[in-house]
Amino acid sequence: AVRLLRRPKSNTIVLSGLSGSGKTILFYQLRDGSSHQGTVTSMEPNEGTFILHSEAGKERKVKPVHIVDVPGHPRLLPKLDEFLPEAAGIVFVVDALEFLPNLRGVSEYLYDILTKASVVKKKVPVLICCNKTEKVTAHTKDFICKQLEKEIDKLRTSRSAVSDADVANDHTLGTPGKTFSFSQCTNKVSVGEASGLTSKIADVEQFIRDNVKP
Repeated sequence: AVRLLRRPKSNTIVLSGLSGSGKTILFYQLRDGSSHQGTVTSMEPNEGTFILHSEAGKERKVKPVHIVDVPGHPRLLPKLDEFLPEAAGIVFVVDALEFLPNLRGVSEYLYDILTKASVVKKKVPVLICCNKTEKVTAHTKDFICKQLEKEIDKLRTSRSAVSDADVANDHTLGTPGKTFSFSQCTNKVSVGEASGLTSKIADVEQFIRDNVKP
């Protein structure tokens, strides 16, 4: 009876992040191992249920994954709310090449995800995926992690001034009175690297395997 009442574990992984970070290329790499010669900015979510390209042909039983690539255009951010309640994991893609000019926007988007009730209550794991690392001038994942923590720490202060009515659905981020770090989050936040163009997506694939169980 208990098993019947239990909802089946979600197999949905949500790819999120600002426009231009490389989410759609990662989607295609996961699906068929191709970058599709680069892509243009998406205005509609890319969705598919498939066995990861790297798992295809293996004899052991492999569970198909439902991947959703949510467009990063500011006007389309409400689309993200449609998919987060079903997420088994969230891959937050960051452009490691153009990171500093977009630091504020990236931090605000990530802050919004980490304070969503649907993410916090279910402790949905988040992978911060630093993409485009094949470029010599790309920032390291450690640098990106530290800068995001600093910026989110500032955001916590400014957002706490917002009236309670506006944040009824949100959760306070981090430990009050302490400098913010991702280790304080209720859900597990990890940082990885990827290069969508050169098919180096091992960190993303491992994150999916860890959170979508057979």
